[in-house]
Amino acid sequence: MSLLSERVQNVKPSPTLAVDAKAKAMKAAGEDIIGLAAGEPDFDTPEHIKQAAIEALNKGQTKYTAVPGIVELKDAIIDKFKRDNGLEYSRDEVIVSVGGKQALYNWCQATIDPGDEVIIPAPYWVSYPDMVALAGGTPVIVETTEEEGFLLSAEALEKAITDRTRFVVINSPSNPTGGAYTEAELQALGNVLLKHPQVWIITDDIYEKIVFDGFVFTAFPKAVPELKDRTIILNGVSKGYSMTGWRIGYCAGPAPVIKAMGIIQSQSTSNPTSIAQWGAVAAISGSQECLKPMLEAFTERCHYVVERFNTIDGLSVRMPQGAFYVYVNMDGVLNRKTPGGVTISSSMDFADYLLESEGVAVVPGVAFGMDPYFRVSFATSIDTLTEALNRIEKGIAKLEK
Repeated sequence: MSLLSERVQNVKPSPTLAVDAKAKAMKAAGEDIIGLAAGEPDFDTPEHIKQAAIEALNKGQTKYTAVPGIVELKDAIIDKFKRDNGLEYSRDEVIVSVGGKQALYNWCQATIDPGDEVIIPAPYWVSYPDMVALAGGTPVIVETTEEEGFLLSAEALEKAITDRTRFVVINSPSNPTGGAYTEAELQALGNVLLKHPQVWIITDDIYEKIVFDGFVFTAFPKAVPELKDRTIILNGVSKGYSMTGWRIGYCAGPAPVIKAMGIIQSQSTSNPTSIAQWGAVAAISGSQECLKPMLEAFTERCHYVVERFNTIDGLSVRMPQGAFYVYVNMDGVLNRKTPGGVTISSSMDFADYLLESEGVAVVPGVAFGMDPYFRVSFATSIDTLTEALNRIEKGIAKLEK
């Protein structure tokens, strides 16, 4: 009899973190490795945010806080929703968690029962299906198409809904594709969901601040106000403010659901780190000018990698609307052979080849539920991206057609 639960044995380790860990191990061993796997901004956390945390530390604000977060941070989040999204929430409709990942985990544990179906468009962030499965739910994967921008269509949503559907997940801008929904596209999904009162919506808006070329982000309840009382919004400070290690995420939604998520959190981590919460107050309520240079750099990098990938034999990519990833179509590389005689039959084969042969770490598309693609993070410098793309191009030139 195994000591480990059936539950944990059915959970797959994060492929994104696995690739990043392998690349770091090779780099630590002295190999020349360029990592394009992890979704982490290369910028330092803005100075005024760091100073806010230092001030909190010096003031002795290092004790337990209320499980769902300090009042000051809740109020900053409430003001943010009103200022940026035109949405009204109260304190009992907001919870602060240890990163966005814990917020999603709390949501699953608080709302999903065995047999409940959760619609997840593919490509998807790697943790969505496993988190649903850990709660006993059934992930219902709905493939999107590159031609539709990797976005869930109203027709595909309607077809996927059954009597057991409990939630639909909307991630905009998306990890891994960078695709994002316009207000009209959200309204089209909303028109379907209005016909199915048993179906709730959870929107992962963690990349809200990172959008390109005039794209306008719209929160789902703003686009479809009639569904606000069936919508849970996830967000956080990790990506937009370059605060990944601070581990502050948050959710807003109907008070009974938020209370239930707090109960789950109270039995796991209790409150998020106190001084990190004060840093998040400064991030959300302070000047947003610090975001501009980061966004300008991401935009420049985005344009560069898209243009460059589209010149490499066998590869192509769509221009993303946001986040800091491109989801590269590698269909033209399939069935080619490496110098060692290995046939490239999947994104996993190609990712292994790039890492071993050229020292470039990317995430295979199979991790996100759709092949033949791979994800590249451009949250690094132009010089690093240039060298990485040179290596990828060189690696492909070595393949036998």
